[in-house]
Amino acid sequence: MTTIDRYRGVAEGFSTRLDGVGDDQWALPTPCTDWTVRDLAAHVITTHRRVLCSLDGGEAVEADLGADLTAQWQAATRAITDAVADEARATTMVGGMFGEQPFESLVGRLLCSDTLVHTWDLARATGQAEQLDPAAIAACEQFLTPIDEAIRRPGGFAPKIDPAADADDQTKFLNFCGRSV
Repeated sequence: MTTIDRYRGVAEGFSTRLDGVGDDQWALPTPCTDWTVRDLAAHVITTHRRVLCSLDGGEAVEADLGADLTAQWQAATRAITDAVADEARATTMVGGMFGEQPFESLVGRLLCSDTLVHTWDLARATGQAEQLDPAAIAACEQFLTPIDEAIRRPGGFAPKIDPAADADDQTKFLNFCGRSV
C-alpha cells in the first residue's frame, strides 16, 4: 500500500468519527486524560499543520478551538494529501525528532500513527465504532515498536499495558500505546 493510500484511509477514519461528534459531545473527556473531544480534535489538526510546516518551512498555527474544527480538519487533511500526491514535495527531505526523512515518510509514519491512535480515542470518547484498519495498525506498529522509549515522554504515550493473553491485534496495539481497552 502506498503512503498516500494509507494516509487517506487513516484520515477518512478520523473524518468519519469527527463527523459523528454531536454538539453535546465536544466537552466530553477522552482516553487522553488532559483532553476533551475538542482538545483532541485540535491536537490532530495542529499536528497535521506542524508536519506540513516541516515541508513548507512556515510556522504552524494552532487549531482554533472556538472555530469549526471539522472545517479546519478538512483543510489540514486536504493540504497533506495534496503535498503527498505531489512527487517533488513528497520526496523532499524534512527534519524532525525522528531525523531526516522524505516528507511522505513522515506522513506515513508519524502522522498516520498519531491520527490512527486518536481516531480510536475519539471513537471511545463519543461512543462510535472503535474498529481500526488492521493494515494501518500493522504499519503503525512497525514504526512505533522500535521507538518505544522515545514515545514514552510527557505529551507522548502513557506506559504500555500488558494485553490479555487472548487479546486481538488492535487491543495489543492500543495497549502498547497506553490505552486501556
